[in-house]
Amino acid sequence: MEGDDCEFHYGDGSNDTQDNDFPTVERSRLQEMLSLLGLETYQIQKLSLQDSLQISFDSMKNWAPQVPKDLPWNFLRKLQALNAEARNTTMVLDAPPDTRPGEKEGQMEEEFLYWDTADDVAADIYSFSELPTPDTPVNPLDLLCALLLSSDSFLQQDILLKMFLCQFALPLVLPDSENHYHMFLLWALRGLVRTWWSQPLRGPGSFKEDSVILPRMPTFAFVRMDVSSNSKSQLLNAVLSPGCRPRDCFWHRDLNLGASPREIADGLVEISWFFPSGREDLDIFPEPVAFINLRGDIGSHWLQFKLLTDISSAVFILTDNISKKEYKLLLSMKESNTKYYFILSPYRGKRNTNLRFLNKLIPVLKIDYSHVLVKVSSTDSESFVRRLQSIVCCVMRSPCRRVSVEDMANAARKLGLKVDEDCEECQKAKERMEKITRKIRDPEAYKREELRLQGEPWRKVAQVEKELCRLQWAVDPPEKCRSELRGRLLELRAQQNSLDPTWGVQEFVRAISSPSPGEKQYFLRWMELGLARLSQQRLRPPPETLLSLRSKNCGVVDATEALWPDPLGVEHFLREMGQFYEAESCLVEAGKLPVGQRRFAHFPGLALELLLRGLPLELVDGGSLSVPLRWVTGLLKELHIRLDRRSRLVVLSALGVSGTGKSTLLNTMFGLRFATGKSNSPRGAFMQLVEVAEGFSQDLGCDHILVIDSGGWIGGALTTTGERFELEASLATLIMGLSNVTVVSLAETRDVPLALLHAFLRLETTGHTPSYQFVYQNLHGTSAPSPQLRDGRQCPEPLSDGDLAVTCGETQGDSVQTLADVAFGDPEKQHVWHIPSLWHGVPPMAPVSLGYSEAIFELKRCLLENIRNGLSNQNKNIQQLIELVRRL
Repeated sequence: MEGDDCEFHYGDGSNDTQDNDFPTVERSRLQEMLSLLGLETYQIQKLSLQDSLQISFDSMKNWAPQVPKDLPWNFLRKLQALNAEARNTTMVLDAPPDTRPGEKEGQMEEEFLYWDTADDVAADIYSFSELPTPDTPVNPLDLLCALLLSSDSFLQQDILLKMFLCQFALPLVLPDSENHYHMFLLWALRGLVRTWWSQPLRGPGSFKEDSVILPRMPTFAFVRMDVSSNSKSQLLNAVLSPGCRPRDCFWHRDLNLGASPREIADGLVEISWFFPSGREDLDIFPEPVAFINLRGDIGSHWLQFKLLTDISSAVFILTDNISKKEYKLLLSMKESNTKYYFILSPYRGKRNTNLRFLNKLIPVLKIDYSHVLVKVSSTDSESFVRRLQSIVCCVMRSPCRRVSVEDMANAARKLGLKVDEDCEECQKAKERMEKITRKIRDPEAYKREELRLQGEPWRKVAQVEKELCRLQWAVDPPEKCRSELRGRLLELRAQQNSLDPTWGVQEFVRAISSPSPGEKQYFLRWMELGLARLSQQRLRPPPETLLSLRSKNCGVVDATEALWPDPLGVEHFLREMGQFYEAESCLVEAGKLPVGQRRFAHFPGLALELLLRGLPLELVDGGSLSVPLRWVTGLLKELHIRLDRRSRLVVLSALGVSGTGKSTLLNTMFGLRFATGKSNSPRGAFMQLVEVAEGFSQDLGCDHILVIDSGGWIGGALTTTGERFELEASLATLIMGLSNVTVVSLAETRDVPLALLHAFLRLETTGHTPSYQFVYQNLHGTSAPSPQLRDGRQCPEPLSDGDLAVTCGETQGDSVQTLADVAFGDPEKQHVWHIPSLWHGVPPMAPVSLGYSEAIFELKRCLLENIRNGLSNQNKNIQQLIELVRRL
């Protein structure tokens, strides 16, 4: 940083300062709020991400909260679905009985009392006193604070990620009156990535992708002193929004329950960002800029105010009064180098007093009258907002303090605030990650030199195994050829087994073998972040949604996937573990290695632990586009042992061409973590496990849902001949053959991949046809029909009968199989969905559209309803799944 970027001025803050920041009465308010929301049980054993993602009765209904204890779960459910209305804490007291999750109709009827005129008047009065009365309204900010204080670090991270996608303001400093400290949420903000248009002073602009906590940028804080007639949050929303209709980034007094008293959220510090898109009509500011909002009066939250003065390029103070008390308060900031601006709305009788003390403050804070703005009821709001935006731009162009969120955390530490990332488990995991990643100079070279069992060696093994598989299905295979292939396979596997895991792989295995579950989970997340950071530092194509914005400036850009290697990720280390296990198992099966000399038999158990903690595991290897059969079988066997009596599975898969939004669809539907984005996604097919709540598993007919994302490898084959087509068709047949339900994600009505059509026909001959859900997504933001479900036989066929006959080349008797026969033949087993665009507006500042969220929820509800009603294929247990993997 240049100039005063590094010039922080810290007080002698300590934890004692934090203790004194709360009155004693505040310490009971938190417990009251937690009890009201039903969260008091999560103060020792925190609510986990896995807890929040369970499939339950709630997943089937769009129910409205009726009591405060419904609010946290309603918030989590809607936030998981990226619903823009997640922050609404309005409760519906007169909802019909079936709108409450898990309630029996009879039980609800007993709770309602009705007026009966034949009864005695006194009895009626008592009856009315027992009728439901409106509960204490819960301010959305109180709900957010209570939920974050009840969540573990990984659920906090997930909550903030979903809020970020919805363009909600994010908590930066979380007040905690019960435990006497404020928490700076650095860890919870890690992993937030944004792509924006970067325009240097000289030369052409380009898109830049980075974590939001790393770049140093101008930061503007808005605070309230005493009282203010102006809504600080509404003003911030207007400053952040182009046009005349502000986004509700910061929750404010005119929104539902925004004006209700805050019980525990005073002292909360929120942050939001503006990122340019490259479009002059949308870009209010020329570069990224951060805006911070302090909830509550600065006099009651002096520590947070001191932090904001230390990190901000400018501080805007909203107040109606500047009296002797406020003058003394601000006099202590005379050594501050921060720029200060006042936004006044003075009472008529206090204008002279305000002016007198303002004149005293001007030399103290080194400001002039241009730093004093007056906004009263007669002030034109649009003009005032434009003036504020102009001031922000002026400060940005001048030498000003620029800080990153990491710089803010350092400033918070010096003031005595706690930082969530400083816990022992997190720091140990970070050290383990850095030991590995600091040796990675070039990811592609690292893969070749350190992950030696992958790449060409694994492709050779996969080729031999494919040839053996073809011979297995041949009518009369030559025994000599089979024997030669087996010998070649053993030779290749023996070469692999002769190698030892490299130092980096050994360190990775040691880290995921840690006896501390928390440290293990922190390590995995650090590895994901560290490896992603290495990938971001290399040149990458921008997302297609942003690429289209600057096509006129960027010229023709070839962003085909082949030009961009598979980014180095955690899956490469797990793939290496899988290959060591495969090689060893192959030699043991052939009698070439005694069982007692096995070194890697425990690897599937280590990988399974990661799957149970939410990490996607590879089913189809992205490097060779083949299935490591022994490794996958080993994982499923370990899963069978771990789940014990809860091993009934439904398998749900999503297939489609890369870029059709299927990974985002699965993530939104179930809260999963499949990689998204063409340039960042690994190519393999991955699986994640979703638990069904015990109280709902009997009703749904399964204990877990295994979700498979096919990755980006389907759709490359343009003809029905050649190795690429055969590979795609085989893998599509495998994934669909394992599935009870298959979601086929399509961008247009005529882009059904040839390999999928072929797989439809192959599976029909085996008698296995999953329940199909065809999803047509509007990827380009053009007007689309409302989210709707259509009868498959009314849907326009992607290919004509004649075209399909040429395409698939498969017949039964004299009749040619058409797509309508194969995919749409049974309207009870398939549906066609039209999903609106993901974004409401133009990225990077566009939130997720409400239409998209609602459509995905309806799709999820329909899928679960089909599973519940037995419209999908018969549910499997894990042993049956293992047999299917081997057979297919």
